[in-house]
Amino acid sequence: MILLVIFNFVGRISSLSVTVNDVECVYEYVLYEGDNVSGNFVVVDHDIFWSSDHPGIDFTVTSPAGNEVKTLKGTSGDKFEFKAPRSGMYKFCFQNPYSTPETVSFYIHVGHIPNEHDLAKDEHLNPINVKIAELREALDSVTAEQKYLKARDARHRNTNESTRKRVVFYTVGEYIMLAVASALQVIYIRQLFSKSVAYNRV
Repeated sequence: MILLVIFNFVGRISSLSVTVNDVECVYEYVLYEGDNVSGNFVVVDHDIFWSSDHPGIDFTVTSPAGNEVKTLKGTSGDKFEFKAPRSGMYKFCFQNPYSTPETVSFYIHVGHIPNEHDLAKDEHLNPINVKIAELREALDSVTAEQKYLKARDARHRNTNESTRKRVVFYTVGEYIMLAVASALQVIYIRQLFSKSVAYNRV
């Protein structure tokens, strides 16, 4: 019976990766008005190095009524949380201003904790079960934070690997250019001495 109550309190959790070329949207249905909607996203993999002038990814949450509930502009990753103003289908959209595809790790959690009014309607629920639901929400929040940090760590590893490859490429290029310059100098000096000898013979 207790397990059944706990499962009734567990919110829906979604975790996925989305490749954003231009605009990509994910939909999530919220059952109750006032439910706590939270989550995070991180741009995990990208082919270009994000410099200081990179515009980043835009993130927008739209309610069933068409109103923007949450907006984040120009970021490589962030967390979000809001109370659902009404039940219905919510739209979570990512916009990529660059033509280079970006892979976004996206996590969303919809939690519902019954209030005293709900308890009066259901004889199987009591304040202890509400505390269980609150504890479950706290655990889900910790899980979301762990997923967020893990995704950020993956992005940082990709950035470090990309930087390392660039440093190796530039270093090899410098050695090649140095070798070519040295060879050209040797050729030039030999030609110069060869002309000097010719002039002396004349």
